[in-house]
Amino acid sequence: MADPDTKPRMRPAAGDAVLELTSVTKAFTKGVVVTEVLHGIDLRIDAGEFVALIGPSGSGKSTLLNLIGLLDTPTRGSIRIAGAETSTLGDDARTGLRNRFLGFVFQFHHLLTALTAEENVRVPLAIESGFMKAEARPRALSLLEAVDMAGRADAYVDTLSGGQQQRVAIARALVNDPALVLADEPTGNLDTASADQVFRLFDRFHRERNTAFLIVTHDPRLAARCDRIVEIVDGRIVSDRPTNRPV
Repeated sequence: MADPDTKPRMRPAAGDAVLELTSVTKAFTKGVVVTEVLHGIDLRIDAGEFVALIGPSGSGKSTLLNLIGLLDTPTRGSIRIAGAETSTLGDDARTGLRNRFLGFVFQFHHLLTALTAEENVRVPLAIESGFMKAEARPRALSLLEAVDMAGRADAYVDTLSGGQQQRVAIARALVNDPALVLADEPTGNLDTASADQVFRLFDRFHRERNTAFLIVTHDPRLAARCDRIVEIVDGRIVSDRPTNRPV
């Protein structure tokens, strides 16, 4: 039986922590040189929170996001996802936890050009079940409808505009109903109108599904529209403050 400390809970309810980082440090070694890029990070995000992560280039944002996304491991410290301590988990358990509780939206969409929009949305379900279940199609289609892409469900993604591809990527990130979506510069390559549409989609799912979002952004307008802004500089959180946006 799994140790209770490493066993994930059900999807966190309102007020429960979906993410807890305690004294997280990350260092990289090249030869005999050790470079510490994150220094004792403490961070908690509760179910349904809408959080922006800001900071200058080289501040450690991407490194921190990779750790939270279970794509890398900390040198020291604790990362808990949905109550599960991740540092002692094996690769398969980490993959399962990532696929069950986390969704990812990137600046570069990482969609599979050999697949249609609907098939791309189904990919996380295939990872979980081992194959592309036909019965997953209705769920994929419902999410494409939610992001106003139902009419392009059978289109190959290389025929879609950048904004349309990003909407497909959002649907893919939400198909497993994750507790936390990690978005890395999701509007960085979009024009203002498309970026605003992406933000509205995030906000809609945040409100309707109680999904937590952690959005890495250089756009101060986008950050100001979140509930909370976490600022990282030189590998340390220097500010964690609420915004004044309407609830």
